[in-house]
Amino acid sequence: MKAIVSIARILVGVLFIFSGFIKLNDPVGFSYKLQEYFSEPVLDIPFLIPFALVIAILLVIFELVVGIMLLIGYVPKFTSWSLLVMIVFFTFLTFYSAYFNKVTDCGCFGDAIPLTPWESFYKDIILLVLILIIFFNQKFINPIFPVKYHKWVVFISFLACFAFCYHVLMHLPVFDFRPYKVGNNIPEKMKLPEGAEKAEVVYSWKFNVNGEEKIIKNNGAYPQIDGEFIGVETSQSGENALPPIHDFVIEGEEGDITEEVLSADKVLLIVAYNLRSTEMEGYKAVKSLSENARQKGYRVIGLTASGGDLQTELKKKYQLNFDFYQTDETALKTIVRANPGFLTLENGTITQKKHWFDASDIEL
Repeated sequence: MKAIVSIARILVGVLFIFSGFIKLNDPVGFSYKLQEYFSEPVLDIPFLIPFALVIAILLVIFELVVGIMLLIGYVPKFTSWSLLVMIVFFTFLTFYSAYFNKVTDCGCFGDAIPLTPWESFYKDIILLVLILIIFFNQKFINPIFPVKYHKWVVFISFLACFAFCYHVLMHLPVFDFRPYKVGNNIPEKMKLPEGAEKAEVVYSWKFNVNGEEKIIKNNGAYPQIDGEFIGVETSQSGENALPPIHDFVIEGEEGDITEEVLSADKVLLIVAYNLRSTEMEGYKAVKSLSENARQKGYRVIGLTASGGDLQTELKKKYQLNFDFYQTDETALKTIVRANPGFLTLENGTITQKKHWFDASDIEL
């Protein structure tokens, strides 16, 4: 039993550290996943949505540090209870997602290792068994070095986690596992492997029109409708494959300009997925960089999911010299974890990607 507990301790500790670190590398992305869980169609606790980022940060840091505590053998009783409570909670979430098909990816390993809801649930069942072994055999959890050093290891771990989290929030994730990472060619990522059939993605756009909710379904273009935008949900028809990038469409008054933008030699994209919640302090940098880019021959366009009234208001307030175009909000959140953020493209290839805080690092 001592050997079994030791193996379980190593497996659980390493997995919690790995899972926590992957999510700590991208806490904003994990907060988006929590927002999905908190939304009305899932757990129906929307009052938690504004606190999703804070909850995400605290949860992943605690997950990572508890993994360290298990490996070093620090306060076994507290550690075992923490592990058990967390895994019961995670198992409930993944079962709910899988059974009701509400959240298609639990976010357990961020974008590094996407898991289906049922894969996530089975993973949590295995972890639950291992943690129960540890929980009922705490006497076999022995410290790996003198106990007097344990609190310092835990304290330094907390400090390191908060420092790393602050860095990625003020800049961008250190490791980018998304299809929009620097060096990727967007048109290439929009293609399926030869012989594969593409699945259709249906967009359900929700608007408040004269006090009534109206839903418009299409293949991704932002509907031109007089009403307040509420949100959008996507569903996949059939079991066919989807390319890594399947929801990148740029729409303007002149129609779909996606191909035109992706074939241009020099493009500066200014991404602000939601103009209501965008960080206004970043628009001094937006204005300066956009003007510099235009002088150097770049095509400068803004991408947002917000409506025309908000676009006009923001342009007027900061005297911006470029136009905004409509793109799916989920796609924009995936492209860059900043609101606003910057990308430079050369014939569809992403050459630079920065948080607005690092606008001065963009080389034109």
